[in-house]
Amino acid sequence: MSNASDRALRIGVVCYPTFGGSGVVATELGKGLAERGHEIHLFSYAPPARLDAFDEHLHLHEVEVSSYPLFKYPPYDLALASRLAEVAEDSDLDLVHAHYAIPHTVAGLLVKDILKPRPFPVVTTLHGTDITVVGQDPSYARVTRHAIRNSDAVTSVSTYLKTRTEEVFGLENGMHVIPNFVDTERFRPQRNPHIRGCFSRGNERVVMHVSNFRPVKRAGLAIEAFATIAEAMPSTLVMIGDGPERATCEAQAGKLGLKNRVRFLGAQTDIENLLPNADLFLLPSEYESFGLAALEAMACGVVPVVTDAGGLPEVVRDGVDGLLIDADAMETMGTRSVELLGDEERLAAMGAAARTAATDRFDRGDIISRYENVYRSVLEVVPT
Repeated sequence: MSNASDRALRIGVVCYPTFGGSGVVATELGKGLAERGHEIHLFSYAPPARLDAFDEHLHLHEVEVSSYPLFKYPPYDLALASRLAEVAEDSDLDLVHAHYAIPHTVAGLLVKDILKPRPFPVVTTLHGTDITVVGQDPSYARVTRHAIRNSDAVTSVSTYLKTRTEEVFGLENGMHVIPNFVDTERFRPQRNPHIRGCFSRGNERVVMHVSNFRPVKRAGLAIEAFATIAEAMPSTLVMIGDGPERATCEAQAGKLGLKNRVRFLGAQTDIENLLPNADLFLLPSEYESFGLAALEAMACGVVPVVTDAGGLPEVVRDGVDGLLIDADAMETMGTRSVELLGDEERLAAMGAAARTAATDRFDRGDIISRYENVYRSVLEVVPT
């Protein structure tokens, strides 16, 4: 293996293909690394949602799982390990970057064992639910701890998640905090009069919420907050995404008499074209390890109104580039939103500050470079 300090690297990136933050960041990272000339091999069970452009340095490997009568559940982790080992050997991969400890890091560690004595470093990025939900399940806790402890490098998307991981698993292995990032060329404050007109009639305010509609997102609270906004001023709520609680939210909007003022768009691939047309972004999550959706709104110059839970205070500064709402006092989300929407000058100033925060504090190029430094530092210490 040649010196990795100055050459293009061959990297396997393993992620989920969904619209969630981990899949989005992993795919955007792969795209950014490919733009820099690295050879990137992306592994997932379906094409990732953000994999929307061709690059000769970026290769997708869809993992197929065979179903046999013997297996009650298809063994995806084994199919992933087998495919990863095959590509690692054929393409001489330098390392694998696993987004989520379970099952991706575990598959990477299996491949590392398969390829011995050839070194094959495993870098793990923790995104949140792999620690706060899956990792704490008694069925997976020991495996998660093993995956983290045996990774050659571990990164976390927020200081909050790093601290939480250390508390849950008793780990002190020099975890790197590398925040998520946003492509500020793609997400920018550029309204489209046609799209805006689809949501706003005249001077109506447009409020947006983007999530996977899982219970932790508390999308219903966004509708409750909007009810307060709608009572105070002409406005429309645009709900983007899909998931288990969408039907409940649709019923809730009807019960509150807001059926004609709440629009459910389902999952969308062009979020960057929708977000700039909002005046405010609501994210009432019970927990967020980072809050990528809020950051993407900020990059579009849209003020986020979010809970002060998890890693969100590391992204949004209350009263500067967004509003932080006490997670135990959610009734104030609506009233504070009304106050802000009613102050045009303050709303514009905070929107501009949100855009500046996204470009200065979460710069795509800077954060990709930080991941490159992790890769090269790992490759410098692995045995040859």
